[in-house]
Amino acid sequence: MTAPRIDTDTLRRLPKAVLHDHLDGGLRPATVVELADAVGHTLPTTDPAELAAWYYGAANSGDLVRYIATFEHTLAVMQNREGLLRTAEEYVLDLAEDGVVYGEVRYAPELMVNGGLTLTEVVETVQEGLAAGMAKAAAQGTPVRVGTLLCGMRMFDRTREIADLAVAHRDAGVVGFDIAGAEDGFPPGDHLDAFEHLRRESVPFTIHAGEAHGLPSIHQALQVCGALRIGHGVRITEDIVDGKLGRLADWVRDRRIALEMCPTSNLQTGAATSIAEHPITELKDLGFRVTLNTDNRLVSGTTMTREMSLLVEQAGWTVEDLRTVTVNAVKSAFIPFDERVSLIRDVVLPGYESAL
Repeated sequence: MTAPRIDTDTLRRLPKAVLHDHLDGGLRPATVVELADAVGHTLPTTDPAELAAWYYGAANSGDLVRYIATFEHTLAVMQNREGLLRTAEEYVLDLAEDGVVYGEVRYAPELMVNGGLTLTEVVETVQEGLAAGMAKAAAQGTPVRVGTLLCGMRMFDRTREIADLAVAHRDAGVVGFDIAGAEDGFPPGDHLDAFEHLRRESVPFTIHAGEAHGLPSIHQALQVCGALRIGHGVRITEDIVDGKLGRLADWVRDRRIALEMCPTSNLQTGAATSIAEHPITELKDLGFRVTLNTDNRLVSGTTMTREMSLLVEQAGWTVEDLRTVTVNAVKSAFIPFDERVSLIRDVVLPGYESAL
């Protein structure tokens, strides 16, 4: 299946799966401009192309805190029903156009109630928008399934409340839970009550760990909180010396704990130094269950096609490598086993065969 060179059109046609992508980090620039005007929010610029460039420039600071601060403007236009419906629908259509066949979108409902919506109304409105997007994508011949992860903010005190929200909506499109926000100084163990509740209710969860903080963050997420996946996890390499795995790295690999890796985003936040040397390649070669993700498409100026292209061009990845991480993602999706098997067998593998 390997071709000497994989062109962009071929990469775009390849079926993709994304597990780590934030709703409020992936808006269309033109949509931000239009919605900001409607609600009276001031942007750095009202030109969509200039706004996209502003986001990309601000994100390339190497500072996770500044990176997160760029969300001020997207969140400002996601405080009412109209904004949530539109951004959720467009989110799905943008994934479909990029060749994504399965996606999990995450967002923090508590950050979207400043316009008067309740937490429940936020979740129901986003689900309505996602459903509309999935229906349109299917009608256009590019079907994509999108599940939702609700995020608690690790620096605040509403994670148990958001966990309750995930439990209440697990049969209405919500497939799991996460905590997000500034990692350093806000350990996942601080939210143990929420994670214990989710385990009791059999709701799966992932945890942002091993990006701005190192091995203790990953250890706590897994061994204290019980995460089934790790968001980013790039610093697991600190437990690998000359190819020899330490106990934590060994645990992650042997238990097939998926690492939701986001190369471009990691470069922007300073968690990695280059695409060529990004830990995703070493970890893939060592047999870890790595997955490829966008994190925040607007903020990082990226798509799944672009992430694949960067790895092919700068890290020497082959089509087999891309297929592996796609299968890895579907295997680790927070949907039932038989649905994962069907998606791999009937969509992903045939899609790779027909695209080449």
